[in-house]
Amino acid sequence: MTRIPAAPLILGLAGLIPFVWGALTYLSPALQNWGVSALGPRFVGPYIQVFYGAIILSFMSGVLWGFATKAEGAQAATGYALSVIPALWAFFMTGGGPVGAGTNLIFGFLGLLLLDGAFSRWGVTPAWWMSLRILLTTIVVACLAVGVLL
Repeated sequence: MTRIPAAPLILGLAGLIPFVWGALTYLSPALQNWGVSALGPRFVGPYIQVFYGAIILSFMSGVLWGFATKAEGAQAATGYALSVIPALWAFFMTGGGPVGAGTNLIFGFLGLLLLDGAFSRWGVTPAWWMSLRILLTTIVVACLAVGVLL
């Protein structure tokens, strides 16, 4: 795997904070109580993960769209069409309560990883892209699984 440059790695890891925080506040009642009193109930447990996860999936649609601009012809058209899937998934699949929404986000992030792989195979992403995406997706899915499976 290609070495990930420091800036994307640091920013990518920083973007994990709400997912990790959500998992920690789910696992620790004391931390959850502090979070509810200091930040509000929307910013603890699976609630912050679902809210933030929908935002990140939508953001990633924009990233994929940017990669599609580097493709040409039919590949570009396919790239543009595929790039809207994460945002649409987030819009349609994150209702129905934290467990259902969390489960759908897990599938959304795994599906996004497949899309990342397609764009990478087309050669429109940086060489280090998949190394970063595999790392981040693994952590996101693990954090979401805390609220879904426990």
